[in-house]
Amino acid sequence: MIIKQLSVFLEDKVGRLTEITRILGENNINISAFCIADAADYGIVRLIVNKPELAVQVLKENSFSVNTTDVVGMIVPHQPGGLYKALQLLSNNNITIDYMYAFALEKSAISNNTFSFK
Repeated sequence: MIIKQLSVFLEDKVGRLTEITRILGENNINISAFCIADAADYGIVRLIVNKPELAVQVLKENSFSVNTTDVVGMIVPHQPGGLYKALQLLSNNNITIDYMYAFALEKSAISNNTFSFK
């Protein structure tokens, strides 16, 4: 399934992630998944939320730099070889993964991916 991912750029300061979660919580926006990538002076928080359009609006209103990207959400069996089979299907179709974050919940494993088509 195609879902919207938010990328929020943060300066490397204490409390900035806390501020994002406060803003989202006050606007009844639930975070389903996230990952953080850091560099020397800034970080990028990638988020999957239940109300992406509203999240972009309220974060921009609070002076955060936000972009959205369409990503592919996959549900794979949470068992040995489950991820391999999904990745093999992508590889066989010349689809590369730019980055991925994933988690397992009960009998399913979930990943959000950004792909490049060759």
